[in-house]
Amino acid sequence: MNNSKPLVVITGASSGFGAEMAQLFNKDGYPMLLIARRVEKVKELPLNFDNVMVAKADVTDKNEFEAVIRDAEAQYGPTDLLVNNAGVMLLGNVWRQDPNEWQTMLDTNVMGVLNGTQIVLNDMMKRQHGTIINMSSLAGKKTFVNHAAYVASKFGVHGLSETIREEVSDKNVRIAMVAPGAAETELLTHVTDNEALDGYQEWKDSMGGITLDPVHVAESVKFIYDMPQEVNIREIDIAATRQDS
Repeated sequence: MNNSKPLVVITGASSGFGAEMAQLFNKDGYPMLLIARRVEKVKELPLNFDNVMVAKADVTDKNEFEAVIRDAEAQYGPTDLLVNNAGVMLLGNVWRQDPNEWQTMLDTNVMGVLNGTQIVLNDMMKRQHGTIINMSSLAGKKTFVNHAAYVASKFGVHGLSETIREEVSDKNVRIAMVAPGAAETELLTHVTDNEALDGYQEWKDSMGGITLDPVHVAESVKFIYDMPQEVNIREIDIAATRQDS
């Protein structure tokens, strides 16, 4: 077991950005806590699991979320990096979308980030060392048709991240964001509005049918973290070159 490096915690680690991040940090020898609802998918990743803990937890349940982090910290030491990556994107128009879908996005995309941040932040401030990287979206900076509630949640991530960054900067704690554009992930698999899905596919086809490879988003996260603690790359916006919006 290699404990020479500090603990990295990644939520939403079963696929997409989270799975790619897990592989990058694993190659670099970091002990990790990989949190997901589908732990069986995490265990299928090509990782060296010698210093990796995999835990099932819902980020909207703060007690459950905190319990798995404390278990990992008991084994690997304090969390030095938390990547709040877990998120959901449910497309639809406000006039016909099920409000339960709005609540799901707000709970996961906003409350999940706040929960994770509060769980690790006090210890980071005491140590005057640590990094929290919140996965937002270009939809946290601009609007997209059929994305109203999702946009609201990601504007929330942008707002809370910048506010907390200001609040803890004098404690030498870094709060950063990565805001991807459209990417080849599983985010769309839970969309229930077929018309919105068709519109998204038409938009994707207009870009040549291929969006951003998640590995480059993971590389952006690691680039932020690999900077010295006294350097904070506050935000990276990343998208496929052909994405024009």
